Amino acid sequence: MAAVQLEYNLIERTAERDLLPMARELGLGTVLWSPLAGGVLTGRYSRQDLATPDATAAESARKSFNLALGGVTERNLAIVDVVKEIASDLNRTPAQVGLAWTLQNPAVTSPVIGARTSAQLQENLGALEVEFTPSQLTRLDQASAIELGFPHAMLASDHIRAQTRGEITFATHR
Repeated sequence: MAAVQLEYNLIERTAERDLLPMARELGLGTVLWSPLAGGVLTGRYSRQDLATPDATAAESARKSFNLALGGVTERNLAIVDVVKEIASDLNRTPAQVGLAWTLQNPAVTSPVIGARTSAQLQENLGALEVEFTPSQLTRLDQASAIELGFPHAMLASDHIRAQTRGEITFATHR
């Protein structure tokens, strides 16, 4: 095996739990599908889509698909709000910011971009020129943070950390 293909973007970061660290440890390439979360990270969706999904879904097959899959949520739109703010600060597009963020992870080999036109391809290639400040990366990471999940959350708990460091004491009852 030379590489793994997985979904990874600002909206779907669960690969950070196990898959990206595994790939990096084993020297495997990572090829990301849906680095723009089905287009959600391009900024094309709004809270109006949450309010009237049936009316807006008729506008395009892609929009209908993302709404049906649950890709357009308040959480995801809040992430997109931060992406748009940073894109504006950098004079870039939200798509460029979303793609550039994936490339900041040293475990990432390459995103698979889904450009349908030469204009989209040129826009996506502009992600290679995006340079984030540390505070911009922090804002993106905080906006899109994921829960650790099991077993990571358990291992990060104060109780388990104290046990593994030998700091647990038990009251004795006589």
